[in-house]
Amino acid sequence: MSKGDAFQAVADSKGTGSKPRQVEWPSIMSETQVPAGGKRGVFARAVRITVRSVLHALVGALVVLVVVVVVHLELRPDLAVWHEVDLDEEFTADGAVKSFREYLDLEKRLFAQLDELVYGAKEAAPAREVLRYHRGSLADPAARPTNWNRTFELTVEAPRGGVLLLHGLSDSPYSMRSLAESLHAAGYQVLGLRIPGHGTAPSGLVRVTWEDMAAAVELAVRYLKQEVGDRPVHLVGYSNGGALAVHYALAALEDRELPAPGRLVLISPEIGISRLAALAAWQERLAGLLGLEKLEWNSIQLEYDPYKYQSFALNAAKQAHRLTGEIRGRVRRLAGTGDLERMPPILAFQSVVDATVTATALVIDLFEPLPRRGHELVLFDINRFVEIEPILAGDPTETMAALLRKADRSFTLTVVTNENDESIAAIEKRWGLDQVTPVSVPLDHEWPPRVYSLSHVALPFPPEDPLYGVAPPGDGELHLGNLALYGERGLLRIPPSEILRLRWNPFYDYLERRTLEFVGNDQR
Repeated sequence: MSKGDAFQAVADSKGTGSKPRQVEWPSIMSETQVPAGGKRGVFARAVRITVRSVLHALVGALVVLVVVVVVHLELRPDLAVWHEVDLDEEFTADGAVKSFREYLDLEKRLFAQLDELVYGAKEAAPAREVLRYHRGSLADPAARPTNWNRTFELTVEAPRGGVLLLHGLSDSPYSMRSLAESLHAAGYQVLGLRIPGHGTAPSGLVRVTWEDMAAAVELAVRYLKQEVGDRPVHLVGYSNGGALAVHYALAALEDRELPAPGRLVLISPEIGISRLAALAAWQERLAGLLGLEKLEWNSIQLEYDPYKYQSFALNAAKQAHRLTGEIRGRVRRLAGTGDLERMPPILAFQSVVDATVTATALVIDLFEPLPRRGHELVLFDINRFVEIEPILAGDPTETMAALLRKADRSFTLTVVTNENDESIAAIEKRWGLDQVTPVSVPLDHEWPPRVYSLSHVALPFPPEDPLYGVAPPGDGELHLGNLALYGERGLLRIPPSEILRLRWNPFYDYLERRTLEFVGNDQR
């Protein structure tokens, strides 16, 4: 048809009353008719298509990322029997055990089951081998004079009071051993509780819940209270044990049937952890969806430590996240009702640098809401000796310092730091309530050579500790405190970050003295 014919056809259609033929748009809208809104409708349609394309690309990228991560995690070492074993003699909050004596009986059966299903699955190891789950090796807890993975009790005839010691996550009662012996010598009946999921095999942390842990703490407090009568029961908690101690004290404020604790001592307490811990639940779900057991683990490591798991289950991080969330909620609720006024006095020790817990959360989520009732926060500063500070990656204490500049603190603040930047000698700077200028007291301590800060795992261990201390105890014994191996990188199965991490506290004597003074000031 010629152009003239076409125009004639249009004219004819107008004359006869029929509708003119639609002309197609040669554009990205060619698959549809032009929207009623004209050009504005075309633009909106183009935006929708672009957004949909971007979303598809993002979903595709996310799928690729998940596949890459899953493949990477699956390339890790294979799981061993101690990662997979189901020890069903472990305590649970909804189980049949309702007393502490029953808890101990169940623990005996639990360790018998561990011996049968884990140690019985492996041949005896050469005497010099360092593998925890090989019977007879240097790292076999049962081959040592005392198996500190189990609950222990130190009794006295006429106790000044009771002290419940609570260890950390993936840890064991061994971490509280030194404090236990000192408190016992001071006249206290001491109970070092093995928290459920701990002291046996890393698989215990795959199934345990924080409610199981809290229920065991309650049984232990009730037992100690029966043992000491009208004398106080104090709680001393390290890391996750610190969180459990705080949780119990908060619960006792709401439930008058729970024995009220006397005082709390917290060492590197787990009041806040990285928000990334919340992602652990999603990785667990992915593991269940895909049927890949390795995805249930944050790390799968060589088990060479007789009293601490090196492998870490994602469920442990999830439970820590849940527990700290529960504590924050209770603190807010009790502060609103005024019941926080009855919170027992707290003494907390914290390194200003801590790769495991969030040090600032201890101030924001616990100490700041507390009323004035004899609470004290002790911070261990970094080593500010002038020869060390230039190689540090910035000053990690700035955030904490900003939180503590407030003049209306409801707690006493103490900082253990260098006498000055040209000295390794340590002093104590203490700010009382409403004090702007600190009182400085020299300490009989100094920073050891080549130590630039404390660490999360260092605080409860003295330099003399036979396993984690600064000096080896003797030939033929396992020693992890000053582990320094030299050679080519990439050869060792132990991560370099673990070798570099400080495992003992050069200021432990100070921590111990302050703890004994603090619990001793309860004269009830």
